[in-house]
Amino acid sequence: MRTIKTFQNTSTQENFKQKLLQWGNQFEEVVFLDSNQTEHLYQEYEAILAVDGFTAIKSDDDLAFEKLDEFQTTTKDWLFGYLSYDLKNDTESISSNNKDQLQFPELYFIQPKKIWLFKDDIIEAHYLTLVDDEIDNDFESILATELSARNEDITQTFTFSPRWQKEEYVYRAKQILAHIQRGDIYEVNFCQEFYIDQINFSPLPTFNHLNSISKAPFSSFLKFEHYHALCASPERFLKKQGQKLISQPIKGTARRGQDKTEDEQLKFNLKNDPKEISENIMIVDLVRNDLSKTAIKSSVAVEELCEIYSYKQVHQLVSTLTSEVKTDYSVAEVLKSLFPMGSMTGAPKRSAMEIAETYETTKRGLYSGAIGYITPNNDFDFNVVIRSLLYNSEKKYLSYMVGSALTSMANPEQEYEECLLKGKALQYVVNATRVTEK
Repeated sequence: MRTIKTFQNTSTQENFKQKLLQWGNQFEEVVFLDSNQTEHLYQEYEAILAVDGFTAIKSDDDLAFEKLDEFQTTTKDWLFGYLSYDLKNDTESISSNNKDQLQFPELYFIQPKKIWLFKDDIIEAHYLTLVDDEIDNDFESILATELSARNEDITQTFTFSPRWQKEEYVYRAKQILAHIQRGDIYEVNFCQEFYIDQINFSPLPTFNHLNSISKAPFSSFLKFEHYHALCASPERFLKKQGQKLISQPIKGTARRGQDKTEDEQLKFNLKNDPKEISENIMIVDLVRNDLSKTAIKSSVAVEELCEIYSYKQVHQLVSTLTSEVKTDYSVAEVLKSLFPMGSMTGAPKRSAMEIAETYETTKRGLYSGAIGYITPNNDFDFNVVIRSLLYNSEKKYLSYMVGSALTSMANPEQEYEECLLKGKALQYVVNATRVTEK
């Protein structure tokens, strides 16, 4: 059981969120979700913080979704955590033999003792009854938290190493294009890794910096033991609201312009680019098929097709699909039926995943997975883990992956440049963030 208490926010919105997260970082388990006040269909909360796991499930084994189902059915409570991309091996019986330096568990969820929900000027504390006597003191501690200041005196520069040089990427991309020309697949999301080994790294201030320059609608900060995810994701994987499912795949990316005129031209070019549009529509068809697995007949609908959404770093083509899910499916069954998300696989899904696994050399792990929450009444909301730094503080290994969609019209050199664009903000914040502790 949880005790719920409501507070009026007396500080500025951004100031309170930063204090909330810095206060929460004292705990071993932290999940922070931030919508950054972006106007996005079906956005519900401005921010959520969940900390201090009471119970947890962590699995690398087969039947991970079934174990999540059992855990959720037993707790009947809020759960926060992640699904790694390599749970695909559970959904499609595909094996993964690529390099895995991060070694995140494939599924990890906590039942937090303390949850803070932030919407407009109202803040709700949802505390398990065993700690509900701490609500008022915690709220005062959050307000009294002093924020760390960034120190711009940078004396060391960190350099990410690419897993491949450009020539290797282009060679592998051309091999994949040969599969497309033979008709093995129509599209595949092809990903590569950039990494730093043996780095002492400060996850929280770096996330705060990344979040401030990206302002992404599905940003998240996750810390479970020595596993850290700093995510500036623009993409929702899947949301359940009552019996309604919402998926919002992204396919199609363009940089922001230097001025309004150039920015509008780049938006126009993206909106009318045959390759980008075809990528998006292929994934829309795939998601429609995935939604139909659990949907009431004739309930699958496309509410938006190839709409332009503009974020601080890039423009994106976003489509919004919905369905009414049958009542006899559990949360875990619904998640499993659509996982992994089509925007990070390709079409047909299984063949695309097999080919990606063949030509990629890094196990994706949490990248291409999903971070989010499940509510006591079986609703949920999960993002797509892209534009993200992943860090294992025990191994001191920092990594990010980026990918792009290859279709028959793809130019490998241009796809490589798109990957660099997607990683630009991640490389910048690692080198631009140092903090002076209060």
